[in-house]
Amino acid sequence: MLCNGIIATEMHPNTLYVCCIVNLILFTLVVNHVHAEEVEEKECHKGDENCVSQETAGSATGKRRYLNPKDEKWQPYLDAVKSALRQYKDCEQDTGTCTCYDSVLEKDLAVWREKGGISQDQFHRALERGIGNHYQIINHRLYRSKKCMFAARCSGVEHFILKIIKKLPDMEFILNERDWPQSPKFADPLPVLSFSKVYSQHWDIMYPAWTFWEGGPAVWPLFPTGLGRWDLFRESLDKEAKKTPWDEKLSKAFFRGSRTSAQRDPLILLSRDDRDLVDAQYTKNQAWKSDADTLYMPPASEISLEEHCKYKYLFNFRGVAASFRLKHLFLCESLVFHVGDEWLEFFYPELKAWVHYIPVAQDLNGTRTLIEFAKSNDQIAKDIAKRGRDFIWNHLHMEDVTCYWKKLLKEYSKLIKYKVVRNQELQQILPKEK
Repeated sequence: MLCNGIIATEMHPNTLYVCCIVNLILFTLVVNHVHAEEVEEKECHKGDENCVSQETAGSATGKRRYLNPKDEKWQPYLDAVKSALRQYKDCEQDTGTCTCYDSVLEKDLAVWREKGGISQDQFHRALERGIGNHYQIINHRLYRSKKCMFAARCSGVEHFILKIIKKLPDMEFILNERDWPQSPKFADPLPVLSFSKVYSQHWDIMYPAWTFWEGGPAVWPLFPTGLGRWDLFRESLDKEAKKTPWDEKLSKAFFRGSRTSAQRDPLILLSRDDRDLVDAQYTKNQAWKSDADTLYMPPASEISLEEHCKYKYLFNFRGVAASFRLKHLFLCESLVFHVGDEWLEFFYPELKAWVHYIPVAQDLNGTRTLIEFAKSNDQIAKDIAKRGRDFIWNHLHMEDVTCYWKKLLKEYSKLIKYKVVRNQELQQILPKEK
């Protein structure tokens, strides 16, 4: 203290008195400071979510409060949000111009531009491999191989092509209507269009999936003929989201789906361990034979996409390739937990982790902590959910899908280095009667 080292008997009485007063003041200040810290810690333990630093998460005030030692585990996630927002710039486009996805198209076609285009020999070699349906556009008419493995998928694709066919030049292309991409990067590239791929593994050129119109997975009794009509789902999901705003949603993670792979098992098991945190159950699919196919529990009932909107946290998993449900989940204005970022559709690259969704490792490591982070940082979770919803709502209209088809086919046609001649074995595809 102030008078340490001075023998009290050697002091003048007035000096001794001053020393004692100063020491008393200093002691009082120290005690009050310690008490204040204890009060702050107690207040945090009462469940005040704002005890966590909010400056990094797009909060309304942008001000940093204080970080309780018990909440330090959230800091890496808060930093991830801050970093992602700092780097992100929202796409600006008018409806139907699809400029948000120009970089996707450029990247997909880059290998063929580097090769100087697509030769007739390259095209025929790919055709002989049987990797997809042969399509031709001649004099603004559409022709296709007579046999299509998945008729509804071909129809879902042809719906968009026929809408723009008057604006397309002569060309031919191979369209893969299967789930799995057909041009692996360990081999020379093949000129084939696929709805989904992994950038690091496939050369395939992505096109908007058939499910924007029809031909999606059949889910009995909800979608007996298959998931489709994105335009109608946009409206119904938006309406449902308004019925259940954020503060009225159930504060737990939710998933319903079939066991297409064991990748989903950890979330199902976490749900069985902690139903207050997660409601995740397996449903039947076409291959279901016994409870072993639903991880030794009876299959759950199917839940409509609109019913998903009642939950704050929605999990998205890949299927055989990219998941068709992802775009729908965002429109609930719930927080999407997107498992794995490898498998893509054409619009995925513009969706950014920590800006539009919470990224989850493929092995689901750390899933409980991520859900708890969202629950403990409600405003941050709400903001991410809102940004995800707004991106899909503003930049994935049916007009944008049609626009991407037009850009894709026009740019692809410029790469063809030979004159396309009508193949008489192909049948003409006409618009369906309304």
